[in-house]
Amino acid sequence: MSQQLHLSDLPTFSRRAVLQMFGIGATAGLLGYSRFTKPQPTVHQQDTLDLPLYLSQPKRVVVVGAGLAGLACAYELSQRGFEVTLLERSPQLGGKIASWQIQVGDDKFQMEHGFHGFFPQYYNLKSLVSELNIQQNFVDLKRYSVVFRDQQYQPEVFRPSHSAFPWNIVDLAVSSPNRLRWGINLTHPKHWQVFRAITGFNSQRSYQQLDHLSVSQWVADDFPHGLYDLYFLPFAKSSLNAPDLMSAAELMQFFHFYFFGNPEGLAFNGTKQDMGTSLVNPIAEAIDNKGGKIVKDATVSRIECTDGKITSLSYQQGQIADNVPFWVTANPLFATSVADSVADTVEPASTPPTTQYFGAGDQMFAVREETAISLTCTHQGCTVQPQADGQFHCPCHGAVFDQEGRVVRGPAQQDLPRFQVAQVQDDQVQLVGTTETVAANLHSAQTIQADYYVFATDVPGVQQLFTRMTGEVDADFDQQVKQLAIADPFAVCRFWFDRDFDWQHSNFASLSGYRLTDSITLYHRIQRQFIEWAQRTGGSVVELHAYCYKEKEFPNQATLLSTFEQELYEIVPSLQQATLLHRELVNQKNFSGYPPNSYANRPATCTPVANLLFAGDWVKMPFPCGLMERAVSSGLLAANEVLQREGLQRRAIFSVNPEGILQI
Repeated sequence: MSQQLHLSDLPTFSRRAVLQMFGIGATAGLLGYSRFTKPQPTVHQQDTLDLPLYLSQPKRVVVVGAGLAGLACAYELSQRGFEVTLLERSPQLGGKIASWQIQVGDDKFQMEHGFHGFFPQYYNLKSLVSELNIQQNFVDLKRYSVVFRDQQYQPEVFRPSHSAFPWNIVDLAVSSPNRLRWGINLTHPKHWQVFRAITGFNSQRSYQQLDHLSVSQWVADDFPHGLYDLYFLPFAKSSLNAPDLMSAAELMQFFHFYFFGNPEGLAFNGTKQDMGTSLVNPIAEAIDNKGGKIVKDATVSRIECTDGKITSLSYQQGQIADNVPFWVTANPLFATSVADSVADTVEPASTPPTTQYFGAGDQMFAVREETAISLTCTHQGCTVQPQADGQFHCPCHGAVFDQEGRVVRGPAQQDLPRFQVAQVQDDQVQLVGTTETVAANLHSAQTIQADYYVFATDVPGVQQLFTRMTGEVDADFDQQVKQLAIADPFAVCRFWFDRDFDWQHSNFASLSGYRLTDSITLYHRIQRQFIEWAQRTGGSVVELHAYCYKEKEFPNQATLLSTFEQELYEIVPSLQQATLLHRELVNQKNFSGYPPNSYANRPATCTPVANLLFAGDWVKMPFPCGLMERAVSSGLLAANEVLQREGLQRRAIFSVNPEGILQI
């Protein structure tokens, strides 16, 4: 039986009545296609000439960054005969979809950066999945719920659809239990402008008219607030950008891609196993099978530029590549949090008053005069907390380090890494490894030369790469990269309990109205490793995700953990009687930001450096896309540029209809 809800199922609410309610009956009558005819994806790039598919002479490409963008680029070029070297700084491939092993009691699991949903309009990502023949790695989650803390709104439920605008809005209005609370009146000029903006996305005009406003500014003036509470706020935050820091035009692009220009609906797939097993490893294996070289734990130390081109790139391997200097910015919020927590203790603080704190998320550093200590726990990456006696305690698993960073108590086995302060500049310091660790790592340095270089890192990564470039680099181009924004930090907390619980909503659900939590995932009902554990133990595995929280409200990971736990017991009250067996925290600040006035100066795929290309979700895209699909598409665009320059057939790249029906 079809999952789709048809208007004919609800005789008390006719299709004409709904159209008249929104004042779009005339528009609907002029559209010229049936609601039962599913529009096909738009082909963004497709060569009309019959060009060769494969290289006839050797060409070498270096891709820096093995997230989805870098993996997609390296995959496509390796399949076409290019000699590809893929460099990844982390021990795991995948970037924000990487997986790593953790220990929970006697069991081992694969942990991730949070749940990821695969929407049906992820056409380019789906094409990779199809080529790799790994469709069986995914599971249909059937429906998607948005659950509100505020009791004035009932849960919204989204299911698969095959209707394009305006019928997708009609279906939403009919099925929504909150339709009378939307607060939209299309006879009101301001409300009509809002409706035209969200249903008439046009890249040039939308960014020209709305990119100077944040979402919060745009909705502050006579906006239908029911519409904002029900859809705009939860979906804006799911972009991992907060409404006060996100461009209104960027949100229109996001909405167009995920709903108004999308005939596929909002239900999606999850992975049957972790993301590494289900998606990352198959892509990496395909690259390897074509002779591609994948280097993990690789840190770029030098990029030589001559006459407007990159001539060579040097990198070194090692779990901690300490001889590569890097800059970090002061974090006064963390410093204030430390001072407050120390002041609350009985014993006087022995931590030197000159200690300053730099970094964010899970990359924090304590700087004392000429030396620094990494505050990233060597067990599983949580940020350790300074104590009144000078020690550092891990809030996640209880490891203790002394004031020099040496292990006092496990489960950590390695000391906290130490650094020297190389330079100080305003609110930043440049750190480099101690003399001993630098000497130990120098032997691993390697230099490679290539015809093309693709930077496919996250925003902090590409900004660090530009500090490693020698020779003359165009000042405006350098400034473009420096101005790329990073969104507020995100956090994920996964809990293991000794019992299951009743849950009436979807196994992944957005949550709205909580101080911290934005979504909940019931992993013991989605992924096989947790399903099997739950069947064996009777337990449950639950994850809460905060997409973009304010550091001022949650300045340290101890606060994050306590708030997540408090909110989980409010969301699922029955878990208060359960025994908490284990918890894992992931906390990072590296997601791309899309603030007001950033679109015009956002770097595109091609750059002023002749043989350098960009890929990543921070790159200016020529068609609507978001999240994982944005990353994959950017990688394929970079690959296509290389293919075109070599006279080869480009890969067809797909998107939803790039423009909305009702133009602004």
